Amino acid sequence: MSAEVNRHRVVIVGAGFGGLFAAKALRRADVDVTLINGTTYHLFQPLLYQVATGILSEGEVAPPIREILRRQDNVDVRLGWVRDVDVEARTVEVAGPGVSYTVGYDSLIFAAGSSQSYFGNDGFAADAPGMKSVDDALELRARIFHAFEIADLQTDPADVERWMTFVIVGAGPTGTEMAGQIAELAHRTLPGQYRHIDPHRARIVLVDAVGAVLNTFGDQLSTRALRELHQLGVEVELNTTVVGVDPEGIDVETVRGRERIPAMTKVWAAGVSAPPLARRLAEATGASTDRAGRILVEPDTTIPGHPEIFVVGDLMALPGRDGRQLPGVAQVAIQSGRYAAGQIRARLAGRTAERPFRYFDKGSLAVISRFSAVASIGRLRLSGFPAWLIWLVVHLFYLVGFKNRVSAVLHWAVSFLGRGRSERVTTLQQVYARTAMRDFGDPFAHPGDGAGSTAVGAGAGSPRTSR
Repeated sequence: MSAEVNRHRVVIVGAGFGGLFAAKALRRADVDVTLINGTTYHLFQPLLYQVATGILSEGEVAPPIREILRRQDNVDVRLGWVRDVDVEARTVEVAGPGVSYTVGYDSLIFAAGSSQSYFGNDGFAADAPGMKSVDDALELRARIFHAFEIADLQTDPADVERWMTFVIVGAGPTGTEMAGQIAELAHRTLPGQYRHIDPHRARIVLVDAVGAVLNTFGDQLSTRALRELHQLGVEVELNTTVVGVDPEGIDVETVRGRERIPAMTKVWAAGVSAPPLARRLAEATGASTDRAGRILVEPDTTIPGHPEIFVVGDLMALPGRDGRQLPGVAQVAIQSGRYAAGQIRARLAGRTAERPFRYFDKGSLAVISRFSAVASIGRLRLSGFPAWLIWLVVHLFYLVGFKNRVSAVLHWAVSFLGRGRSERVTTLQQVYARTAMRDFGDPFAHPGDGAGSTAVGAGAGSPRTSR
């Protein structure tokens, strides 16, 4: 960090795609940047489901922030959760592990990402973990692989079936990819490894309240994805609302009426919302929020009346060129983060404000199974192997760090060309740690919302070409 005291101070909250790319865009600017994040790593959330299903290690999708920015001298990386913003004093209050501190700013880039939403049923989280963090992925990996192990020990056929039933809630990209990978585990990876169960008999159920799989991809690709899932043996229950979740199953409302699905393993991949800190920032600045808690911003991504505060990525509510709100995908976060940094550079150079933020949609991708994906890029609609190749190239491009790309390719070769999974080591501690921290307390508990954590400015989207 420079010893100069008069340099412009930029504070970035969150090291997801928006925050990280904003920091990188300020590399050569005459500013001092403080990057505050609730974890020590940047999370590449689009591939988190592959950590949960044993394809990739957590290190391949979560490189250390300090390592990524090690050559950027004007950045100070600090661990902690922002708990409040004083817009008059221009400071943020931060809770770190066992310590609290305050950081002043001249410009603030708010890129704290999104949280998992259970649509008002937060009690579901205990038995249906989401897919927003490394902890979530490791817990789900342990739950999935232990389910087969425990099923192998059962003598009652009903218990075997309950342990070998997997329910995924949410038929967007994350849920669809998760369902496809669990199906591949059951049908390609695990058969022949158990003496008392047949993994082929595993039941994978994908549930969503809407009437289509990957409904944002259009009818053609949605239909293709549904057909692929059926071929994998995935049961798809659409127009189905979850009304209850407990340790041994899930209750749903369908067109046939209320039904119960006995299942020991549930995955929640439906819904995102703004963290509570967004509400506190809105209250402090007088800004309005939408139904999801996102902050309504000016066309230059700043909060009305506060040109020094930028909100980027998942947290900003801003219409796109078609009049619809911009989606929660990585490309929105990346482009808005870079834009906010450009605005700061322009102001310091004495230039007039740049044009309003305009999002360039690079398309959407989702994998169904090995060698099969769907891609929506402009007017182009692709499916099958060509779409999968595009997915492979795009995700390699966005993986941060050369070594991550190399190891990811090796692990993909093991899983896609062969039948193995490189990351199958799990422990019961991974299953119960979250419950233990909830029941006995986290000695370094942050105040409530995890703002500043790597809730990748991607929400439930993907770099598909972008989450």
